[in-house]
Amino acid sequence: MPPRVGILCSRVRTEEKLLFDAFEALGVTPIRFDEREIVARVGEFAPPVDVLMERSVSTSAGLVAVQLFEAAGVRTVNTYATSSVCADKIRTTLALAAAGVPQPRTEIALSPEAALQAVENIGYPAVLKPPVGSWGRLLARVSDRDAAEAIIEHKDVLGGVGHHIYYVQEYVQKPGRDIRAFVVGTQCIAAIYRQSEHWITNTARGGQASNCPVTGEIADLCARAARAVTGGQGGILALDLFETPDRGLLVCEINHTMEFRNSIAPTGVDIPGRMARYVLESVGVAA
Repeated sequence: MPPRVGILCSRVRTEEKLLFDAFEALGVTPIRFDEREIVARVGEFAPPVDVLMERSVSTSAGLVAVQLFEAAGVRTVNTYATSSVCADKIRTTLALAAAGVPQPRTEIALSPEAALQAVENIGYPAVLKPPVGSWGRLLARVSDRDAAEAIIEHKDVLGGVGHHIYYVQEYVQKPGRDIRAFVVGTQCIAAIYRQSEHWITNTARGGQASNCPVTGEIADLCARAARAVTGGQGGILALDLFETPDRGLLVCEINHTMEFRNSIAPTGVDIPGRMARYVLESVGVAA
């Protein structure tokens, strides 16, 4: 009997359609779970799947759903442990630091006054980020003390509780691009350059994708970073890398439910196919 595969998604985007097709090509028909419709009685929840692939656009809902499925004995990709680290930039940064993985200089502060001191410590320009977030939203590059004071005040007065934790990172002078690397297990299967005239290069913000050869340096760094945030198990991840002239590659962020539709054509890699095979292999099925 083929394994019973579930895909957790409230919205079926292009990525999810490609994943459904990839599983079908491997002889498996996935069951879709919409987290908005889940009602789980604690201790009795028994979803009819062996493995769940988490693709929720809601970070918080996805994390809760994964806990429910894992408690019911279902294998999850990614696991709650991995997802909870990658969903929190602070936890990601701490995990990378503990593993000695190179990353931009970062300081964490817990009050507006300390945040301003952190920015001064990092030096201008500096980047302020929310600890939880994606698609390059709510990032702020501050070039002087006046700008830092204004952004910090806005976060303090108008932001929710998550914005009262201040994540301050050095601004890395990029060569008009960064690298998005895709990892399955601990192997970098493909990478793209994201080119933009804007300092935020996310493809969701208009960055243009082109193939980036997976060098030995990229492969090694991705493997080390993946092991750091997954407890050595590996997973399905996307890493954002910065190129620097004096420090080599730096890991900026790690995403555990990445988009990939704009990266298939430039790289020529069947990204959803590789992801689907990994999910099946996680429950002992050779694909």
